[in-house]
Amino acid sequence: MDESVPAFRKQPVRVLGDELGYGLRFLRKHAWRMALWFFCLLLPLWGFASLVGELHEKEVFPFDAPMLNMLHAMANPTLDRFFVLMTRLGYLRGVVPLDLIVLLSLAVRRRFRDGLFFGLAVTGSAILNIVAKNHFARMRPDLWLALAPETTYSFPSGHAMGSATLGVGLIILCWPTRWRWPTTVASLTFVLLVGVSRVYLGVHYPSDILAGWCAAVAWVFGMYVLVDRKAPPPPPSAAPIKDTVGASSDRIQAPASR
Repeated sequence: MDESVPAFRKQPVRVLGDELGYGLRFLRKHAWRMALWFFCLLLPLWGFASLVGELHEKEVFPFDAPMLNMLHAMANPTLDRFFVLMTRLGYLRGVVPLDLIVLLSLAVRRRFRDGLFFGLAVTGSAILNIVAKNHFARMRPDLWLALAPETTYSFPSGHAMGSATLGVGLIILCWPTRWRWPTTVASLTFVLLVGVSRVYLGVHYPSDILAGWCAAVAWVFGMYVLVDRKAPPPPPSAAPIKDTVGASSDRIQAPASR
């Protein structure tokens, strides 16, 4: 009796099993990286595109006015002072000086790839925000007299975008170090408070804040991937210690399992 026929019939099952095992081994090794791409690039891009699409259809989102009125109902002198402070720290008096300090620190420490990444992230984010504001030309809320009035356009929020750019950039730079989680918690808290301050003060719709966050996260992560994969080798004067942003995306490691 010819035994080649049963073996031939078993071959597709064996091939499927090998393929399944190969795929599972890949997922075990790279699932965290796939999740990173999804949450840091694809999801923010989808969020920003959805907000832009809705903006073209109707000027005010359903959740904008209720959230503005809810925060305004909580207003008192103490919160006024706190959120005025947060909104000042969220741009010229906080974010911009910190951006310059980080860039200068990276340059002095000769971390050229990290400096290139962070410089592209903050500069490109600022340019993108200015271009987007003038393109969409959305007027600011006018529900009450703002404590810190603004005269520029509203969408997307420059404060939200600038603070998120700084926060995500610092998280990436500090991720391989023992400052990973303190930096993450501090950055997310600061970004959230700056965003809430803009809505509380009545100078932005919540949708402006969401758009700024989405654009910032996608841009910063995109610049990380670009510099990580395409940046040329640093000059001989570079620091002997490796940059966080390197020639391979393996520089940021997944948290070790315990």
